[in-house]
Amino acid sequence: MYTKDGESYFIVDAHVALWDARRENQRNVHGEQFIDCFYDYHRNLSPESELWGHEEFLYAGGERLMKDLFTDGYVDHAIFQPAYLGEFYKTGFGQTEEAFALSQAHPDKLTYNHNFDPRNGEAGLDQLRADAERFGLQGVKLYTAEWHGDSRGWSMRDPWTYRYLEVCREVGIKNIHIHKGPTIRPLDRDAFDVADIDSCASDFTDLNFIVEHVGLPRLEDFCWIATQEPNVHGGLAVAMPFIHSRPRYFAQIIGELLYWIGEDRIQFSSDYSIWTPRWLVERFVDFQIPEDMTEYAPLTLAQKKKILGLNAASMYGIEVPEHLRLPEDLADSGETATGPREPAAGDRDSLVGAGR
Repeated sequence: MYTKDGESYFIVDAHVALWDARRENQRNVHGEQFIDCFYDYHRNLSPESELWGHEEFLYAGGERLMKDLFTDGYVDHAIFQPAYLGEFYKTGFGQTEEAFALSQAHPDKLTYNHNFDPRNGEAGLDQLRADAERFGLQGVKLYTAEWHGDSRGWSMRDPWTYRYLEVCREVGIKNIHIHKGPTIRPLDRDAFDVADIDSCASDFTDLNFIVEHVGLPRLEDFCWIATQEPNVHGGLAVAMPFIHSRPRYFAQIIGELLYWIGEDRIQFSSDYSIWTPRWLVERFVDFQIPEDMTEYAPLTLAQKKKILGLNAASMYGIEVPEHLRLPEDLADSGETATGPREPAAGDRDSLVGAGR
């Protein structure tokens, strides 16, 4: 929880990872290129006071994650969004066992999402069913630009992808997080294009599609798609640190998102451990759109509270203490005093938000 000027904020960091990019885990030069690209983002977009050394950036470990997020970072709950990247790292990039063990030890603080790759065919469908049962999955994180043998990417429109989404529906995985943001060396930029979200969102209206990094640098494309697909949401990972390095650009990003899709479908993410949440939360609470950017309305307190945590808490059924909820949530959403209610079959818009 973060408190400033008498207001308290429930914080859900909706996109964190526990990775191992140490040299002994790098399978080839591509593993080095990938983590060095992450580190470039870290160095170029962070305040000097928040910079990590290169070696500690390669692997933070669970103990530091717990400290950075929950002891120092104001986070009430965080959601793991792991990438596999088996072509680049011997045991994978996201550390499944360590991350899942942390979520088991701290279920009140951590939710573990996993991943799938439709290029794994029938065997991958069986694996997805097994993973859903083992991990109790509510969500998955997808990397459409991930390499797989000779393939350098896949599409959310692919028939095999649809089969995997059908299994997600079958086993109760409702939240589909997709990396659709800046390219990461050596992955191909075009494989992260946001255009393929349009089809799957239309065809799987009972699933939530959370476009991580809000499609940057294709923000306009994302907004045009998301405004007509009410089950498409935007994750602010990578967008958030521009609040420091390019505050007017961040104002444009958040202003466009609020205009097109509304405050109910935007989720705060630190993208840990590229960045830590503490300074991002502090700066977002203090942030206001410059007065001369008159095409955008000022950010309201309610909007900030929804974005920082209440939206993701609603999506994942995370209990929010009554004193940290918005009064209209209790009055209008049918929530009880103990937490979010389960949406009824005909009440889908209360979960995903119309945003129009």
